[in-house]
Amino acid sequence: MNVGNVIAEKLNAAATKIRNLFRKPCDCSEELIADERGESYVGEAIKILIAVVIGALLLTLLYTLMKDTVFATVTAKITELFSYSGT
Repeated sequence: MNVGNVIAEKLNAAATKIRNLFRKPCDCSEELIADERGESYVGEAIKILIAVVIGALLLTLLYTLMKDTVFATVTAKITELFSYSGT
């Protein structure tokens, strides 16, 4: 291959990319409707909501399980720390 041919091919490819940037957008509504590869925003929002609800349920469950043991001990220790009599 000649160096001149390689340069010409690169210039043609760059010119094609520039032309494609300034082309009018086509009416691709039929292609978008038929496209089944992606997911919709509604599907993503539902996934996020499910994750938040499950997370809240797990945190509530953990709090309920640990309320009597861990939090009672922590509360007693904090009360002991601040009830300094000074003697």
